Amino acid sequence: MDITNLTVHELQEKIKNKELSILDITKAYVERINEKEKEVKAFVTTTCDEAIEKAKKIEEKVESGELNSDFAGIPIGIKDNMCTKGVRTTCSSKMLENFVAPYNATVVEKLNDEGIISLGKLNMDEFAMGASTEYSYFKKTCNPWNLNAVPGGSSGGSAAAVAANLVPWALGSDTGGSIRQPASFCGVVGLKPTYGLVSRYGLVAFASSLDQIGPITKDVRDAAMLLNIIAGHDEKDTTSYDNPKKDYTKALKNDVKGLKIGIPKEYFGEGINEEVKKKLQEAIQIYKKLGAEVEEFSLDIAEYALATYYIIACAEASSNLGRFDGIRYGYRTENFSNLRELYRNSRSEGFGPEVKRRIILGTYVLSSGYYDAYYKKAQQVRTLVKKEFDKAFEKYDVLLTPTSPTVAFEIGTRSENPLEMYLADICTVSVNIAGLPGISVPCGVNSHNMPIGMQLIGNKFEEEKILNAAYTFEQEYKFRDKYKPTFSK
Repeated sequence: MDITNLTVHELQEKIKNKELSILDITKAYVERINEKEKEVKAFVTTTCDEAIEKAKKIEEKVESGELNSDFAGIPIGIKDNMCTKGVRTTCSSKMLENFVAPYNATVVEKLNDEGIISLGKLNMDEFAMGASTEYSYFKKTCNPWNLNAVPGGSSGGSAAAVAANLVPWALGSDTGGSIRQPASFCGVVGLKPTYGLVSRYGLVAFASSLDQIGPITKDVRDAAMLLNIIAGHDEKDTTSYDNPKKDYTKALKNDVKGLKIGIPKEYFGEGINEEVKKKLQEAIQIYKKLGAEVEEFSLDIAEYALATYYIIACAEASSNLGRFDGIRYGYRTENFSNLRELYRNSRSEGFGPEVKRRIILGTYVLSSGYYDAYYKKAQQVRTLVKKEFDKAFEKYDVLLTPTSPTVAFEIGTRSENPLEMYLADICTVSVNIAGLPGISVPCGVNSHNMPIGMQLIGNKFEEEKILNAAYTFEQEYKFRDKYKPTFSK
């Protein structure tokens, strides 16, 4: 039995039936990391020794009855933009290379309360800005389906670690598709919850009105279980919603009869790869066969979403990253003779090219004389995008689109062309602009055995609908039984 190939709910069953101990599971993942991490490069920091020690303590607590949790002893990986007390939180940037957080993010506290064991911090695009994990200061993460391809981004380390069985599940963050797009590229499940459902306290901010933490998992049931743990109101986060607690696993009914699925035709137009379209059309036929009502419609504001997103995201990034100046936070240059040089050189040396590009663009759209023409206009379009989605959800329960216009591309082919890289987000950004939940599930592979993702979008706080729709498709299609990354064999 390959322990690391099991889903979390399968691991739970093995622990419950005394077929595996907590220590067995932790050691299996540590061995897998020691064996495969040098090829995948998914981690910035591993905490394997600490994980084994923690596994021993948790096992004792479970046996003595001190800890009673269904998730006790399950390992996890955490994207390196979530604060972890006593462990480096770098955001994959030279700016925070040596930053050790003095506190835990709320989501990390919730994991600790359940006895979940962190195996380390996962690689990402610097400050979550990118779509390929090539913009990390430390290393370029590889896609387990093809080590010459990118894993997507910015949560590429999280998606690659799950796909390569280095962790059974992981936390990512999603500002414009950064959970869903890498999940699509790596053939795993990625869920971006409704804005405000999961606390952002302790998440290093990129664009505060768009950022959201969510699960990356091997299957939909695991995604629902991890959402159960991390969702909930947090008084430390002023954007956190105070909703009644839900058990999202109860939504997994394996039944979509009568479910109204809308297909926005704009998401299937120019720029979407033909093999991606073909697999999506096959998925649509499966839904029809299972009794869902499928209809094409026009979401015509979608074409403005990408421009709107990059104006708002860059403006907020410019504001949020102003604190990293060599005095208040972050890397400080040794090469300065006055205050102006200290600021300029610290930021010039501490930030990578993509972060600088977005700060400059964000500062420009917020500047006097351009604010009304760009930032204010983008916020007005954002309102229109929300209204278009509201109108769509009056008629449909779920919207179905590609997650990404293409499969994973080769390392180095787009990193020098920012515009082409930004277009990788075209199918996902509108979900963040409107604050909606979205999930990516694998729906097949292309002719080169590279995964293709299907995105399901729901109305605000209706995660149950997209989870059930994704779960029902997954049970019918059985992607994990049919396809495996060549790397994991």
